[in-house]
Amino acid sequence: MLLVFFIGFLTCCSALFSNYYESYTGKRISVEEFKEHVKRNTSFWCTNEILPCNPHEGRRLDGSCNNLKYFTIGASHTPPYRMLPPYYSKGPMGFEPKLTKGGEEMPLPRAVRTSVLLEGHIPNLEFTHMLTHFLVFIVGDFVSLQDTVTYIIWKPYCCSERGKKDYACVPNSIPNDDPIHRFSDIRCLNMTRPESFQSAGCTPNTTVPERAVSGTPAFDLSHVYGSSMKVLNEKGRMFQKGLLKYEVENGKIWPPSTKGPNLCYANQPPRETRCHDTPEDGLNTILGGNLMAVWIWRYHNAIATALGGVNPCWDDDRLFFTTREIVIASIIQIFYYEVLPLIMGRENLINDGVISPDLGFRDIYDDSLAPQISIEYPFTWRWMHTVQEGNVKLYDSKGYHLNDLKLVNMTLRTGYVAENIDGITQGAIRQPMAKFDNAVDFDMAEVVLGPHQRASDVFTNDLAKNRYFFLAPYIKYREYCFGERIRSFDDLSHAFEPERIELLKEKYKDVEDIDLLVGMWLEKYIPGGTVPATFYCIIAHQQLRSVVSDRHWYERPNRPNAFTLDQLLEIRKFTIAGLLCAVGDSITEVQPKAFLRAGRGNEMINCKDIQQLNIMAWRDSSCRKNPFG
Repeated sequence: MLLVFFIGFLTCCSALFSNYYESYTGKRISVEEFKEHVKRNTSFWCTNEILPCNPHEGRRLDGSCNNLKYFTIGASHTPPYRMLPPYYSKGPMGFEPKLTKGGEEMPLPRAVRTSVLLEGHIPNLEFTHMLTHFLVFIVGDFVSLQDTVTYIIWKPYCCSERGKKDYACVPNSIPNDDPIHRFSDIRCLNMTRPESFQSAGCTPNTTVPERAVSGTPAFDLSHVYGSSMKVLNEKGRMFQKGLLKYEVENGKIWPPSTKGPNLCYANQPPRETRCHDTPEDGLNTILGGNLMAVWIWRYHNAIATALGGVNPCWDDDRLFFTTREIVIASIIQIFYYEVLPLIMGRENLINDGVISPDLGFRDIYDDSLAPQISIEYPFTWRWMHTVQEGNVKLYDSKGYHLNDLKLVNMTLRTGYVAENIDGITQGAIRQPMAKFDNAVDFDMAEVVLGPHQRASDVFTNDLAKNRYFFLAPYIKYREYCFGERIRSFDDLSHAFEPERIELLKEKYKDVEDIDLLVGMWLEKYIPGGTVPATFYCIIAHQQLRSVVSDRHWYERPNRPNAFTLDQLLEIRKFTIAGLLCAVGDSITEVQPKAFLRAGRGNEMINCKDIQQLNIMAWRDSSCRKNPFG
């Protein structure tokens, strides 16, 4: 009788409290309130369904329960935090970008950009194009591409009369003396407001708009596996041997291809037809993300197959989720221990606690720190647009140059990638990326979106979004990072070359007006690295927070389903060269440090000499047959 009462009580409580939460506030809402969101078409951004946490379970797809104290924080669609308070102006229509210290409009983003960034092509003699491909992919793990899709597909009209009536449209004006468009009739670059919890209808207009993204804030490959178990089960899992669904075409393994309407608008049929039908559509967009997604899809299945071979008693669920943990850890290992030291300086990262100097475990978890990313973090990565090479070179496996293609024409064109992936992959490890300087690729500065827009400037858009994210002025971050007190342009003499300070003075009347991004465009690099000092500060701050706040961080010995020491040591071996040799197209030899160009001390070697994971470290002794049974 008591059991019947207890079950009835739980049922009643479940109906009363539900498992629905506001994504912005984390407040629990009733089923009726959730249904109201469905009626208003706001449930996608404004609500999350979160089941009760189990402290012994592994990493959830939706990111919830990463922190058992703040279990809603860390889920997809939850807000970032801010390193510094927002700076903005209040207008009749709501929150708008801040005015200058003198109360005037800030200088036009396009005018600032063309004044401080040169246009030209200077190759980097050290790094390969593989570095930018990887970084494009990794950034996709914690952002959304809905803003780009919005102004490419849904609102391409912001520079027209129609756009003047649409509050979502915030196009960038081009001055009449523009160095490029003075010779054309183009005086406007299309752009829409960043998606926010306010624009999505989650918060009232009286609150500062905060960025809304669909990815989780953890490094968990949510842009590959998705952030919804329902969607993963429908589009991703094969439910056999731990595998992801796949297709084989021309002897190559691919993620499943959609047969209906899709995002690959730039495909040129009948030859170009492939478009990934995966848990996240964003993998069809930018070339680097597309390449890495295909390789990780294959890598998952390769690991699952190997695990099943050594552990025949494991069921599909155990194979799948163990494989997912291995794949996530492998990619984080590449990011933290191979990529970041190259651009930020290994000793810098060790000194700041971002990476460990040792191969073993490290356990620096702090459950008082919510698993979030700062709004500044993904924005700061936009600085890397300045080193994006616009020309993609295709090579054969012997190193002979085959062809060139325009990177800007590859967005939403998965079909072309599928047809040419061998040449693109060979080019990724042979072609130099653009040099770390303030010269930017012409196509990135004037075209960017290929056939999707008549003209576009990624750097102007980035600067405009600097303001629409309401980021604090550059000098405030300089003060935050380095404890400096900056009152005049002269106080920046140690951070900039003299001629670059003059460029700043030409566009900004007061030192406090300098935009964060513009400061990073012109700033001196961090000693020991090849990135601006403030860039280093913001990125390193987040990389450390991500380690400390992630209950499931792969280097921790005490997390649920933790690796053994032998397993962690296998993860430590993994490199981008190992990934390419395992699943890369036509890769039979590669330089061991594939983010660096081949040369003395980094000569190309046969893939059989590149270290791979020894899956025997995951062998389950209980799977062995009992010879006496």
